[in-house]
Amino acid sequence: MLFKILRAPEWARFEALGRFEGSADDLRDGFIHLSDAGQVDDILRKHFADESGLVIAELALGTDPALRWEPSRGGALFPHLYRPLLMADLTGWRLVT
Repeated sequence: MLFKILRAPEWARFEALGRFEGSADDLRDGFIHLSDAGQVDDILRKHFADESGLVIAELALGTDPALRWEPSRGGALFPHLYRPLLMADLTGWRLVT
């Protein structure tokens, strides 16, 4: 299972359009930043600590050819999606409290 953390306006846009082209960071880097189950809590702490209204989208991307595991901080592998995220990719979502 993979995860995408979205701010409230990003989630609202995603719901309205049925696709998500990416956050400002995603657009800058050329891919959608995702996390696996072991990374999502650390990402929340490091990058979203003082934010509210976050949504964690749960994704099932399987063997999607647009998904690549690439090194990031300290060489750890992170999932990066090289296409828009679609509502059809979601298996669920939850609000961060």
